[in-house]
Amino acid sequence: MQKFNIKKQINKLYMVTSVGYFQIAGASWVALLALRGFSLLEIGILESIFHIVSCCFEMPSGVMADVFGRKKVLVLSQITSLLSGVLMILSTGFATTAVAIGFSALSYNLASGTREALAYDSLKLAGQEEDYQKFASTEMMLYRITNSTATLCAGLALWLGFRKAYVVDIVFSLAAVLIACSLKEVQLGERQNNGNVFQDLINVIKESWKFLMTNKKAKRIMVINALIGAISTLVLFFLQAKLPLAGLNHAMLGPALFVMGLGAAMGSRAVSHFPDSPYKKVVTAGSLCVLLALGMTFTKNPYLMIGGGFIGAFADDFLEVRTDVILNEMIPSEQRATLISVNSFVFSVIMIIMSTLLGWVMK
Repeated sequence: MQKFNIKKQINKLYMVTSVGYFQIAGASWVALLALRGFSLLEIGILESIFHIVSCCFEMPSGVMADVFGRKKVLVLSQITSLLSGVLMILSTGFATTAVAIGFSALSYNLASGTREALAYDSLKLAGQEEDYQKFASTEMMLYRITNSTATLCAGLALWLGFRKAYVVDIVFSLAAVLIACSLKEVQLGERQNNGNVFQDLINVIKESWKFLMTNKKAKRIMVINALIGAISTLVLFFLQAKLPLAGLNHAMLGPALFVMGLGAAMGSRAVSHFPDSPYKKVVTAGSLCVLLALGMTFTKNPYLMIGGGFIGAFADDFLEVRTDVILNEMIPSEQRATLISVNSFVFSVIMIIMSTLLGWVMK
C-alpha cells in the first residue's frame, strides 16, 4: 500500500462524520413529513421500513466492505445518502417517500462497521492501534454534536420547507463524498480476492460465522451493548412526545433535545479519560444510569426528564465507545467490517422488539 499520513487519514474520517451527518432535513424528517400531510400511522410505517432495510442490509454491507474495500463502500455510503435526499425532493406520495427512506437506511448500513474498520486498520498499519479508543471517542463525540446541532436547526428546516431543506442536506452529502474519495485504502491480513466475487463473499461470511460461534464473549458483549443502547435510544425517542405533554413549551423542545445530545457527546469523550476501566463495571454503571433515565420519564417533571435523558445518553455513549474498542481488539482484520456490522444488526433487531415493548410501558 502507498504510504500515507495517518494523521491526515484520521482527520479526514472525522470530517466525513462532521460533514456527512449534518442533515437538517434528516434530523427533522418526522416534522417535515407531518407538514406534508402524512399521518402518524404512515410516519410510523416509514420508521419501520427504515429498520427493516437496516436489518436486511447491515451484514451484507459489512461483507461488501471486507471484500471490495472499506474506502469504496464508505464513498458509496455518502453517495447513497445524497441519492436519498434527491429522492425525497422528488417524492410525491407514500411509496416514493418509502424508497427515499430505504436509501437513507442503506447509507447508514454502508458506513456502519466500514468507518470503524478503516480507522482501526489505518492505525494498526501505522503501529498506533492503541490510539483507536481516542479515535472512537472523538468520532462518536463529533457525530453526536453534529446530529444535535442539526436537530437544533429543526425550525430552520420547517421554515425552508422539505425540498429546500433536503437541498441543504444534499450539499453536505456531496462534500462528504469528496472527502471520502480522498481517503486511502488499507489492507491488513489476507482480504478475500481470488477473482470469484461470489466465492469471496461466501468465504468472508463463513469465517465471520466461525468466529462468532467460537467466541462466546464477543456474542455476549454485542447483545448486552445492544440492549442497553436500545433502551437509551428509545427513551430519547419517546421523550420527544412526552416532554410537551409534561408541560415543556414546544419552542424549548429543540434545545432540550440538543442538551440531551450533548450528554451523549460528553459520554463518548469522557471514556478516553478512563481507558483501563473494567468492562463489567462500565456495563453495570451504564445499565443503572439508563434505568434511571427510564424511571425519570415517569416523573412528569420536564426538567427531571431532560436530566434523565442526559444521564442515559452519557452512559450509553460511554459504554458504546468502550464496546467498540474491545470488539475491534478481538476481531480479525479481514472480517472486521462484517463483524462490526453484526454488532449493528443485533442492535437493529433488539430495537424492533424493544420499541413496541417500551412504547406500551411508556404510553
